[in-house]
Amino acid sequence: MSQRFARKIAVVTGAGTGIGEAIARRIAAEGARVVVSDRDGRSARAVADDIARTGGDCVACEADVRDAARVEALFELTRKQYGRAHIVLNNAGVGSQERFVETSMQTLQLMLQTNVVGTFLCAQAAARDMIELGAGAIVNFSSHSGLLGSTGRAAYAASKGGIIAMTRVMAVELAAHGIRVNAVAPGPIDVPRSRAQHNEERRSAWQRAVPLARYGAPEEVAAAALFLASDDASYITGQTISVDGGFTAAGLRVENLKLKSE
Repeated sequence: MSQRFARKIAVVTGAGTGIGEAIARRIAAEGARVVVSDRDGRSARAVADDIARTGGDCVACEADVRDAARVEALFELTRKQYGRAHIVLNNAGVGSQERFVETSMQTLQLMLQTNVVGTFLCAQAAARDMIELGAGAIVNFSSHSGLLGSTGRAAYAASKGGIIAMTRVMAVELAAHGIRVNAVAPGPIDVPRSRAQHNEERRSAWQRAVPLARYGAPEEVAAAALFLASDDASYITGQTISVDGGFTAAGLRVENLKLKSE
């Protein structure tokens, strides 16, 4: 595997499982020194230990991204262990599935606090260090729900749409400091959360709606995120890339078209 992240320091949030774990494993394999962060400290340590066993250079950190003090502690640990982070991937987040009129304030606040405030705090802490470095790359995580109106996603969509808007503003303001900010918007991905929450009806609906007719793998999302974090994307900022098997590109699809007669 290439070493395109050699001598780079990376922080990955929500890295104890799923997409974040796939990102942490791959960026470590490509040479980065990695801080594996998760609200579940045991999961973060398990991932970090396994990466270390395969030769990666990493450390685990238990951090709740909703808490400004814990976020600052995360970046303080990074500075003490390795130095200022060159790359931050803000993957930590939560989801919900409730119809709009039934959505509680508790659900709305959880989505906003974790997904919007958490991303904001981590990106802000990262940007302050990157300004000192004179360069950096931040990758935020939105969702197809931030782009389209999926059923039962009002609170979640509000948070993920907010991340896209924040990403654009961050990119514009931080460009003068050599810092790029982009976002990834995954579609249906085969991770523990989707396996637990998606019943057969939902899985079947996804497979019909996605042109590639399948769920994505966490490693496929990791590949896109790390492209945005790499020098290969040196002229890309303020963008949101969908990793969704064509879901957000698709309109009406009909198998048997009535062709115009000659």
